[in-house]
Amino acid sequence: MSKKHTTTSGIEIKALYTSAKAITEKPGEFPFTRGIQKDMYRGRLWTMRQYAGFSTAEESNKRYHYLLAQGTMGLSVAFDLPTQIGYDSDHEMSEGEVGKVGVAIDSLKDIEILFDGIELKKITTSMTINATASILLAMYIALAKKQGADLKEISGTIQNDILKEYAARGTYIYPPKPSMRIITDIFEYCSKELPKWNTISISGYHIREAGSTAVQELAFTLANGKAYLKAALEKGLDINVFAKRLSFFFNCHNNFFEEIAKFRAARRMWANITKELGATDEKAQMLRFHTQTGGSTLTAQQPLNNVIRVTNQAMAAVLGGTQSLHTNGYDEALSLPTEAAAKIALRTQQVIAFESGVTDTVDPLAGSFFVESLTDEIEAAAQAYIEKIDAMGGSVYAIENGYMQQEIANSAYQYQNEVEAAERIIVGVNKFTQETEGITDTLQIDETIRTIQTDKINKLKAERNTEAVAIALDKLSAAAKSANNLMPFILTAVEEYATLGEIADCLRNEFGEY
Repeated sequence: MSKKHTTTSGIEIKALYTSAKAITEKPGEFPFTRGIQKDMYRGRLWTMRQYAGFSTAEESNKRYHYLLAQGTMGLSVAFDLPTQIGYDSDHEMSEGEVGKVGVAIDSLKDIEILFDGIELKKITTSMTINATASILLAMYIALAKKQGADLKEISGTIQNDILKEYAARGTYIYPPKPSMRIITDIFEYCSKELPKWNTISISGYHIREAGSTAVQELAFTLANGKAYLKAALEKGLDINVFAKRLSFFFNCHNNFFEEIAKFRAARRMWANITKELGATDEKAQMLRFHTQTGGSTLTAQQPLNNVIRVTNQAMAAVLGGTQSLHTNGYDEALSLPTEAAAKIALRTQQVIAFESGVTDTVDPLAGSFFVESLTDEIEAAAQAYIEKIDAMGGSVYAIENGYMQQEIANSAYQYQNEVEAAERIIVGVNKFTQETEGITDTLQIDETIRTIQTDKINKLKAERNTEAVAIALDKLSAAAKSANNLMPFILTAVEEYATLGEIADCLRNEFGEY
């Protein structure tokens, strides 16, 4: 019997495809299978971002200036773990984590340093932040105001996707329902004050990193997106306004055609979901997304092989029609990327854009019997998951009952078993191995950063207007008890130099911890 060939999601691949359902719509037309713009990259390339942030705001600022000088088109900020879960650097829970997986931000002072010499009105900034997204966004707004920028023109994205934190990643603070309230408050506030800001980046990336299949990543991400749409509708917001500012964040793994088909299916499915919920404006039906190459696919063994993996994944993201792309550094299985690794990652995107020819025509793989068939099969498999989640009452209920978490865990376990049994080949790991790996130059983060940040906090607290901070935090507490939008109160507290931890604690006291 011949070996059965399948995608990572278990979809069987035939030896030969001789037909597929004809695709009739053009790019830029509902349901956007072929892309959201009529001319795609002929008109404008995707935004080339490099995700960066480590150590102190001063150190990260140097890396941002370096990346901008190398031709990156947008900044993407990584925050350390204490910042992500609402602790200041001097908190006992922060020990050993300050500045490690991202930059440490304790107050508006740190944001001022982080973007020193960078005009916010001239760049777009993506911030990978969820539980404390409202606070970091408030800090960004406060700095933009100080720079004299027009808030109506400021553009960027906050991840702000708390549902996938409960399902896959773990950096949540409050229970699901108050967390959803904060998110819809951000939607409402930005629709009036920052109309060009993407208020959420609904993220499949971390669902995939936790071990899901491509189909699960697509299904759970869109199911979460549906939950955010419904929460905003319940708040009385207009879907034709707020849905235009939702964006998505997907992973791109090694299975080249499965990933391309996943992106094409995602656009089509989201267009139909938004339409069913009442969206009539085409811009509110479009799925716009950022892609990051798969961190969990990178190997510590023979790290230079990762350059090839990242190139393969980046090409799939481009052929799948991404709006924005981050390419991982080859050394990321060992440490945060060095400058050299960050540069080759950016050059990978530039070579694809300017040398490969794949940007010359729109949706070059359309009409391929294989790609069209696979797009349909991925859509059908993801749709079956969404119907199951809908029957449970939606994503919030599916997460509270542990359904998504269990499905992801089962897939991760199966994948690991396949690698260990060498049924799935990972080059350099379970085949073509070697004794020495050859990379010694990695980025090390010094433990003294916590001391530096603590000194900054102490200095800040000695210099700020203590009474004004107390009044701002009291008003925030009162707002949390009421139905008022929290964003103006968070912004006031930030502008008085209340710390991130003080603001998060204020909300912890009202909402509790999950």
